[in-house]
Amino acid sequence: MWNLFHTAVALGKWWIAISTIYKVAQKAGVSVATVSRALNDSGYVSREAKDRVLEAARELDYHMNVNARSLTCGKTYTIALVLPDIGNPFFPAVARGAEDYASDNGYCVILCNTDGNLRKESDYLKMLRSRKVDGVIFAVSVASRSSLNALADDGIAVVLVDRDLGDSYDIVKTDNIAGAMLATNHLIGLGHTRIAFISGPMPLATSRERLRGYCDALASKGIPFDERLVTEGDFRMESGHRAMQALLANSRSGDGVEFTAVFAANDMMAAGTMTALEEEGLRVPADVAVVGYDDINIASVMRPRLSTIAQPKYEMGWIAAETVTRRMSEPDGPRLEEVLQPVLVVRDSTVERRCASV
Repeated sequence: MWNLFHTAVALGKWWIAISTIYKVAQKAGVSVATVSRALNDSGYVSREAKDRVLEAARELDYHMNVNARSLTCGKTYTIALVLPDIGNPFFPAVARGAEDYASDNGYCVILCNTDGNLRKESDYLKMLRSRKVDGVIFAVSVASRSSLNALADDGIAVVLVDRDLGDSYDIVKTDNIAGAMLATNHLIGLGHTRIAFISGPMPLATSRERLRGYCDALASKGIPFDERLVTEGDFRMESGHRAMQALLANSRSGDGVEFTAVFAANDMMAAGTMTALEEEGLRVPADVAVVGYDDINIASVMRPRLSTIAQPKYEMGWIAAETVTRRMSEPDGPRLEEVLQPVLVVRDSTVERRCASV
């Protein structure tokens, strides 16, 4: 009975919208089809006709009714962006790219911040299913595959961004192995052979790929891997601080675990690392060189400025939104995988200021 009531309400709104669009067409002196094309930016409409339609719509205070539009085409024109930590500047940059593409193409975006919490993540996915969003762009943190499968079973397009789950879903990411090799090889090229590594959470493919790139770079130069120089963080600044404190404590033990450089798997942990080094009276890069990953906005204003691996964050969001809309129109098409290339940005945290380039 409740569903029948809501259907009746939606149909009532649909009829009001249809009645109003006829008034817009009449006032603008064009057909209803022309009004629809002009307001939806779909199909050709002359500049003069579009101006008349927009003016008529303003005078009549006409707005496209989303419920009516959904009834006629079976879409809500809504994309959800599910992120693990909106406090990490990497993700707002991704979100901006996704939102810009969505806005340009007639979609609105719902932002969901999970804080890497399984319950919040699960609750958000249930909510998105109930709202029948058209697509979900997901930077997975802890979600089970079954949760994503439930979205797909409901006909909701799913695209992963930055963090992969295997070969089931479309993915937009950068080449994490190549990026980690760039960072590690940069430090090796500066003469460092004792290079510590602070990883992200190892359940994430992103973290494992960056660890692999670190290991591959060491192996390619004949440098032995020392597991005592590797410690795990969670991509937050505080975890980088704790990880560096632990590494420093180990290096003071006299067991041969000293290091002269650190590669942190993201810039937030690199910032925490540099704070811990400063607290110990160690200079960057004179005593310990530091390189991060992401090239978030604070990397170029920190003191010393942070050498890092730049990811095309805005482009990742834009392409992810483009991919999810393509998946909506091609639900049975082949899996799409877009792998973008990272770039090394050398600054003061690895090279003295007189040699540094922005």
